[in-house]
Amino acid sequence: MLATGQARLTTLRSMHHVITGGAGFIGSHLAEALVAGGHSVTVLDDFSTGRRANLAALEAHEGFALVEGSVQDPAVVARACEGAQVIVHLAATVGVKLVIDRPVETLVNNVRGTEVVLEAASRLGARTLVASTSEVYGKLMSGASSQSSLREDDDILIGRTSVRRWGYACSKALDEFLALAHATEHGLPVTAIRFFNTVGPRQLGEYGMVLPRFVEAALAGAPIRVHGDGTQSRCFHHVADSVRSLLAILAAPSTHGQVLNLGSDREITMVELATMVRDEAGSTSSIVLEPYEQAFGSGFEDMRRRVPDLGKLRALLGPQPVRDVRSIVRDVVAWQRSRA
Repeated sequence: MLATGQARLTTLRSMHHVITGGAGFIGSHLAEALVAGGHSVTVLDDFSTGRRANLAALEAHEGFALVEGSVQDPAVVARACEGAQVIVHLAATVGVKLVIDRPVETLVNNVRGTEVVLEAASRLGARTLVASTSEVYGKLMSGASSQSSLREDDDILIGRTSVRRWGYACSKALDEFLALAHATEHGLPVTAIRFFNTVGPRQLGEYGMVLPRFVEAALAGAPIRVHGDGTQSRCFHHVADSVRSLLAILAAPSTHGQVLNLGSDREITMVELATMVRDEAGSTSSIVLEPYEQAFGSGFEDMRRRVPDLGKLRALLGPQPVRDVRSIVRDVVAWQRSRA
């Protein structure tokens, strides 16, 4: 299905795509795939977390352009989006550490930036994807006994306003509201994508992303610090699989006006992940349980499980690529080693 999704997009005439946050982890992989498919791409990025090195393979390509600036600036966004037929809005403040440390930036950048991008998209009538997150489900899976997977039509349960991580969840939920409002009011062909722990080469651990953080520690022989009791579970999706599904979503009119989970439904606990990382890295690192309060300050709340229901995505697009966790870990370990 991966190749099919890519073929469906490339059978269309060459299209001009704009990717906000395109110097970031997911955006740079998507930009490469689009250029390889014969499309032109403009990346808009302020390089607050994105890296120029991620775009090195594209900079000399005639179908690629880079605009440096903020998605909060309407003039910059209008210039970057000139002639755009497709807009993929990935720019956001993300990563649990960044969200906790910079709550004002998180709220303003995520909401104002999406507002500006959607206004530009609606003026152009461009096919649009808006990046959301599994965090919008909030505390639905906070109970240790919960065995349900998260569906797009579930109600959401956000925690107290005094807990900073829920500000990020609310900001992305508001992004979804804005996207669907533009679909209803302006006929914008938009899809909101709830990413579930996308990982792979180019993702760094400096903002709290768990897998690269574990791998960095293991390769350095440092303790692998697992927050909480380590029994909380997540599902990890390789960025290459995410990109192939994004290409299929872009090519499918049936996804217009929809909210879609995107990720893997193969669950692993954090202690299991740390052990797997240590094994694949051939490391002697210890695995240390670190209380949430020590890592993030008092009052931090986490979800016990976060597992997507992928039924809607599969019903619209057919089976989607999902590689196993061990192969993902091996890929991340190999990439981290290549940077040493």
